[in-house]
Amino acid sequence: MQGRADLNENIKKFFRAAEYLTVAQIFLQDNFLLERPLKPTDIKPRLLGHFGSTPGIIKAYAHLSALTRRTGQEMLFVLGPGHGYPGLQASLFLEGSLEKVDPKATLNVAGIEYICKQFSWPYGYPSHSSPLTPGSILEGGELGYSLSTAYGSVLDHPDLITACLIGDGEAETASLLAALNLNKLVSPKTNGVVLPILHLNGYKISAPTIYGRMSDKELIDLFTGFGYVPIIVNEGEDIDFDTQMADALDKSIETVYNIKKSPEDGFFRTPFIIMRTLKGETGPKELDGEKVEGNYLSHQVILTEAKTNSVQLKMLEKWLKSYRFEELFDTKKGFGDYIDAVLPAPAKRMGQSKYANFEPVNLNLPELAGDPKFETGELSSLAMNAVGKYLRDVFTKNPTNFRFFCPDETSSNKLDAIYEATNRAWLKPLKSWDKHMSPDGRAIEMLSENTLQGLLQGYVLTGRHGLMSSYEAFMPIVTSMVDQYSKFLAVAMKIDWRPDIPSINYILTSTGWRQDHNGFSHQNPGFISDLLLRPSNLVNVLLPLDDNAALVATEFALSSKNTVNVITAGKTKEGRYLTLDNARYQILNGGAMVFKFASDDKPHIVLASAGDYVSKEALAAVRIVKAAAPQIRLRFVNVAALSYGAIGTSKFKLTQARFDDIFTKKAPIVFTFHGYPSTCKQILFNYTNPQRLDIHGYNEHGSTTTPFDMQVRSETDRFHLALNIFERAAKLDIISPEELAKLVDKYMAKLSEHQVYIKQYGDDPPEIKDWIWKKPTDY
Repeated sequence: MQGRADLNENIKKFFRAAEYLTVAQIFLQDNFLLERPLKPTDIKPRLLGHFGSTPGIIKAYAHLSALTRRTGQEMLFVLGPGHGYPGLQASLFLEGSLEKVDPKATLNVAGIEYICKQFSWPYGYPSHSSPLTPGSILEGGELGYSLSTAYGSVLDHPDLITACLIGDGEAETASLLAALNLNKLVSPKTNGVVLPILHLNGYKISAPTIYGRMSDKELIDLFTGFGYVPIIVNEGEDIDFDTQMADALDKSIETVYNIKKSPEDGFFRTPFIIMRTLKGETGPKELDGEKVEGNYLSHQVILTEAKTNSVQLKMLEKWLKSYRFEELFDTKKGFGDYIDAVLPAPAKRMGQSKYANFEPVNLNLPELAGDPKFETGELSSLAMNAVGKYLRDVFTKNPTNFRFFCPDETSSNKLDAIYEATNRAWLKPLKSWDKHMSPDGRAIEMLSENTLQGLLQGYVLTGRHGLMSSYEAFMPIVTSMVDQYSKFLAVAMKIDWRPDIPSINYILTSTGWRQDHNGFSHQNPGFISDLLLRPSNLVNVLLPLDDNAALVATEFALSSKNTVNVITAGKTKEGRYLTLDNARYQILNGGAMVFKFASDDKPHIVLASAGDYVSKEALAAVRIVKAAAPQIRLRFVNVAALSYGAIGTSKFKLTQARFDDIFTKKAPIVFTFHGYPSTCKQILFNYTNPQRLDIHGYNEHGSTTTPFDMQVRSETDRFHLALNIFERAAKLDIISPEELAKLVDKYMAKLSEHQVYIKQYGDDPPEIKDWIWKKPTDY
């Protein structure tokens, strides 16, 4: 076994080789081994990439590899500052993981030329970590999510250590700070362990970092307060960095192994390495009289004019030669033995981690058990209660590969039946009155949607299944994260070696239509609007009408792969309109269904709805129309699923032919939608002439008011819908202008009466509040 001095020397060689390749990737399109003096034609026309953080990334990667070699520990690597990718790619190239997924990335002259030429090159390798990166479960373009993703990866993987390299700029984000508290929820005894490595190189793009200017004592106090054991590794002319780093990792893994063997349970302080390195180390020290090495000027491309400026070209050549790459690589023999002296066996290399390259395992889903009682409109549907019981059974049948994430609203959202099968994860002391909390709890609640999203991503990108629930109004907090994840997923699906990924699933409840008590701040359906804009065709928005439909939507989401599913439904007691079979047929056949019990043959006008609360008002509008003007023939259509540019799910879209069959080819369509009308327009305009359409939806006129008044403010209530239908009927000459005027007067007066009642009594009139659909007897 090699001694520490020999290991340190081999790590230094690995570092020099990887740094040379890093610089070559950023700058060179030819003359990759400097077999002649550099010429302008050797330099890429567009210099893209980030150099400043790569020295620290490579050092951390090399030392983690050496640790794995001497311990056999399973290790996954999460890179927070994804812009440091040239350093990570150089390391993955040297360990052979890149060649494993890209046969052209061979460990010879041809492979060196290939990776250098293809880096930040059109249709080549991107400048940031990506799904093309072997072993990667995070892009790291949008900063802040590395630590929560790392914690998600170790859930239910007790043999795994995930090393998470956090940039000191990234550490300033609110998301990263919140994720530091996950050590109070994720047990290192029953799960794997996250080893955070805070990389302090002192600078962001154009300014110092806060953490970079903090003293060692301040850093130790801070992270001790967060519940970690801080270990500082410094760098300087008189400091042996490699010995310090190796010692820090040995101490860390010893601490982890002692925790694993401890007979105690509960909260444990786990290691937290604070690694100081010089920003832009080994690069040019100065440029045009400005300090570069150890300053923010080394963050991105340093010699930006190397192609056109002879002085900078010479500086680049000197820089590349400083690594003495010819000592590290032979054109005939390849790289020296120092590579194997640092790296573990191939199966243990971080770029080939079995946790990132997992074998997909489906959930064992229970049979749906909808309420067998069924009568159209029967007032007995509690969608979230039914889903909660179903998820309880999912937990029971899947004790190690299913997790539930929620800010703190599980009980409020009526999903608390899950606590019959599991608890909330909790490692800190308990009070006698605390409920449903234990170290082995499989539901994670924390008031940080960003942190929960990171956990969920890390969990599913290592092969398991999860679901996140939240108030509808607050899911937009993670919109950008979900956008980033969707991009990752879209690219991953085009890569042969990437496995199928369990879908990410959301339940949005406590929806805006029934946030009349909390007010305007709690009324926001914008999350689904943003997701439906994404052309990746990986998003399904499911709008179940009742409890049976909600059960079917949940089953559909949990059994799907490679998608983002959003189930949006209320939690209050409403009518039941569908059997399980009806609901399943609807979602698997284009997402739209004619409700015959509320429809006439040969309709003059189609009334359509998408969403539970607006559908109730639409059905009430049918009653009004049939009572006031029975000569108007209506067809009622319910829509339960939307995807990019289409009704239906991404896999089962409503075809144009089916649309014409259900909505007819010419009849006017009055459509009432759960969310913003513009979201619905962008879908319906793909199917038909906009002149046929009148679209209603949430119009941002909310307040603290009554449920019915919420509908009135957005003109999605039964009276406004009925008036819209009357206006369309008048244009079709089904009713006369005089009849229309009388109907308008009558129902606007009705609206006024209700408004007076609401203002006087602070509640909806009984005939509104208690309305249910009853079996038709008069038409």
